[in-house]
Order: sequence, then structure tokens, then C-alpha cells
Amino acid sequence: MPRVAAIDCGTNSIRLLIADVDLDSGTLTDVVRRMLVVRLGQGVDRTGEFAPEALERTLAATDEYAAQCREHGVEAIRFVATSATRDARNRDEFIDGVRERLGVAPEVISGTEEAELSFRGALSTLDASRPGPYLVVDLGGGSTELVLGDLVPEAAHSMDVGCVRMTERHLDSDPPTVAQVAAAQQDVRAALDAAMTEVPLGGTRTLVGLAGTITTVTANALGLPEYSREAINGAELSIDDAARSCEELLAASHAERTAMPFMHPGRVDVIGAGALVWREVMLRVRAEVSAHGGTLDTTVTSEHDILDGIAFSAAERL
Repeated sequence: MPRVAAIDCGTNSIRLLIADVDLDSGTLTDVVRRMLVVRLGQGVDRTGEFAPEALERTLAATDEYAAQCREHGVEAIRFVATSATRDARNRDEFIDGVRERLGVAPEVISGTEEAELSFRGALSTLDASRPGPYLVVDLGGGSTELVLGDLVPEAAHSMDVGCVRMTERHLDSDPPTVAQVAAAQQDVRAALDAAMTEVPLGGTRTLVGLAGTITTVTANALGLPEYSREAINGAELSIDDAARSCEELLAASHAERTAMPFMHPGRVDVIGAGALVWREVMLRVRAEVSAHGGTLDTTVTSEHDILDGIAFSAAERL
């Protein structure tokens, strides 16, 4: 089995997975899985450029990950950069810095490819008894990917809404005001309207949520005394319970969020916006399924996502 390194650099965090990949069985075995919040996308929505301090934090994290790759003898590295890097005018500075440290250039992938990799990662461990079509929602810092399909993606769309982007654009107060929340909701609903021209949300039979915002919403709904990947992965919540968890996180103050035992410090200031996005997505999908004569009452959370998809794709290139 080849040992590969997958690196996912998003708007809020940079994550590393070193894994042994068995392509025949479609499984992977974790060797290292790490996440650092570096906020690469700080201010990008407003300025169109990476801030110098954000670049410094991200490249320092890349140095750490390069050392891990050397230590564990990886055979191939795939470094994928997503929403913030797509939007930044000075992305060449970032790309050159990563190449110097890892020996490979980061691939600035499209929202469509991001969605496809997320879909592959999520379905690699999903309970086979759950019915398709599956709508996989990967809610990041700068964008949210929607991808619908059975064994393979059949429709995908990337929305320019995410926890960092919506926080910087709308949610200035602590906690946010009614007017700020309404403006953010309007933004997300417009993005969902556009998404529906490409992704038939009403065909969803199983709704799967990925990434830090959704796993944190799930941890809150479950009342976890600490963050636990094992408890969160595969957790099934009613959409009503998940929506209530979103509302609690959105309404909480910065101090209240900080005190939550499952909360990563790097998510405290952006989780409210992320929860707002997830609530809007869940309610829209449920409404569309109902409008098409179906029923969708629950959502499933996965700890396996684009990072796993990147690892599979890196192994296939060997």
C-alpha cells in the first residue's frame, strides 16, 4: 500500500493526512491526521489579497507538515488549496512558498473538483445501508460545496459562502444583531437559489455534512464533554435538533462559545456564521425534498471528507 500525504489548505485551516492507501478495497489507514487554524483567508473577501501575517502563519504550518512527511517516509504529496487561494491576487507568493518547503506546488482546484473530492472522501466510510442519492455538503471558511450523486457525483456546485466569509461580510457584533443575521441569511439563500440551477436538491435521500463547522454543530447537539471524532463520525441527528444546535451557536457570545468544551479556539469567532449557513442549507434541502414528494428528517455527519479524497487521488497518481 502506498503511503501518501494529503494537505488541504482552506480559508480557515490547513490539514494534513498521512495514510496508507489500499486502492483495491477503497480504504485508507491513518498514520497522522492534524489540523491547524491559520486563517489564510483573513480579509481576502474584502481586499482580494492574502495578508502578510496570514501567509506567515500558513507557511509556518507547512514547515511543520513537511517535517512530518519526511519523518513518516511518504511516497507522494498532494497539496490542495481551495476558496481563499482561488480568490487572492497574490497567490503566487503562497504557491512559491509551499513549493520551497514541500517540493510540490499547491494545486488551486476549482469548486467543482473540491466538491468531487469531498464526495469521494465522505462516501468512503458511509454506512452502505443508507440510501442514495447522497447530498454531500462541505462547509468551509470561504465556500460551501454541494455535490449530489449515488456511487459517483452527478451534480455539483460551489457557493461563495462560508464561515469566515460570512463573518467578515456580515456578523460584526458579539453576538450578532438581528439585522446582521438577516443580511447573512439573505446572502446564503441567494447562493442556494443559484446552486439549485445546477444541483436538484429535491432528489436527496441522505444528507451528509462535512468539515469543522458541521462537526462542531454536531458536538454541540450531542452535548459532548470534549471533541471526539469517534462520537461525531457517523452521528445521525434530526434536522430539527441540528437546526436548534445551529441557533444556539449563532446566538451565543464569544465568551460563551469559548467556554464550550468541544470548541476549537480557532473556530470561536466564526462558528456562528458557519452554523447559520448549515441551518439554511438543511432547511432548504428538507423543503425541496418535501416539495418533490419525499421526506428528509435527518442528517449524517462525517469526519471523512476532502482530505480523504485527496489521499486517494494522490495514491492513484503513483
